[in-house]
Amino acid sequence: MQKQISAPYIGPAVFSYGFRPLFLMAGVFAALIVPLWMMVWSGDIVLGGPFSPLDWHIHELLFGYTSAVIAGFLFTAIPNWTGRMPTRGWPLMVLTALWLLGRLAVAGGLGLGPVGVMVIDCAFMAAIGAMVTIEIVAGRNWSNLKVVVPVLLYLAANVTFHLEATLLGSADYGRRLGFVMVVLLILLIGGRIIPSFTRNWLAKQSPEPGPLPVPFGRFDAVSLGGVLLALLVWVIWPIWLLTGVLLVVAGVGQGVRMLRWRGWRVWSAPLVLMLHLAFGFVPAGLLALGLGALEVLPAATGFHLLGIGGFGGMTVAVMMRASLGHTGRALDAGAALTLAFACVALAAVARVAVPGLAGLWIAATLWTAGFGLFVWHFAPVLTLPNPARRQPNGR
Repeated sequence: MQKQISAPYIGPAVFSYGFRPLFLMAGVFAALIVPLWMMVWSGDIVLGGPFSPLDWHIHELLFGYTSAVIAGFLFTAIPNWTGRMPTRGWPLMVLTALWLLGRLAVAGGLGLGPVGVMVIDCAFMAAIGAMVTIEIVAGRNWSNLKVVVPVLLYLAANVTFHLEATLLGSADYGRRLGFVMVVLLILLIGGRIIPSFTRNWLAKQSPEPGPLPVPFGRFDAVSLGGVLLALLVWVIWPIWLLTGVLLVVAGVGQGVRMLRWRGWRVWSAPLVLMLHLAFGFVPAGLLALGLGALEVLPAATGFHLLGIGGFGGMTVAVMMRASLGHTGRALDAGAALTLAFACVALAAVARVAVPGLAGLWIAATLWTAGFGLFVWHFAPVLTLPNPARRQPNGR
């Protein structure tokens, strides 16, 4: 693989690398969307988009916020995979504008009908899928071409959500399909980066670091297959004895898989520990979904553990580490970022552990505080050139 050489980037630093605008937008959006949802839920604001209030709330966290993080991660990882220059400048500006238009369209801000909203909203991930494919093929990095498949399936889940909400009034299947795709992405990406970061950190501690994370093997493959089977059954039959059993088994399997990564040994490395803790919400959420399918727990319990703790926790932890590492900062969370992650994780706990309106308001406040701290810390990091290196490409 040869490193691609191109002219130095001289534009705004925020558009010098894909993670910069996308992570910043995701953080700001996450900090604003929950307070807005609380106002919509309480009747203080009425949105004009094609979705019901609940579907809008779910869609914008599942396909709005999360799509920006996924795209930012991919545009950060792909240059490392291919040796090509990162997407930057005007193509990144167009993608940023396309994502923002999607958020406005879904909220009714563009005055479009359901078809127009679907086209504008889905265009962002369609563009991401096309650009990712082009970069991987151009870099002849064939082994990573498989990452395009979950991106396209995620796009298909979003299309399903739109069609179902428009034609049937509620996006039940689309909602579950969206959760399935994000869970699988976390299991695949988390299963790749968490053991790697853990192994690297442990190896630096001493010449004899002790037990290291177990490499990907047959157990991991079987446990991932079990999750896929359980979630596909859940999409079709969310309340069923077999669904519940499969989900419980899948949750236990992912819990065992996580323990094999030795997360308890990185308690003094917050940025690594965050990834383990966030991943832990996934097996917990799968177990809760299973108990929901068996009608032991409310179905919302699993959704909230996965959505707030798993999706929110994992994405904010990944954004923190990637933003620090790719701008030349020390990989040190500090008090502010540790508190930011703790707020998001506690929001998940509060949402399922504190009953009634109190749990809702506590979770909303913690989530907003967590992402507010993220934006406060990373806004200058993501928008200004790196003061330490001042590289020509603006990273």
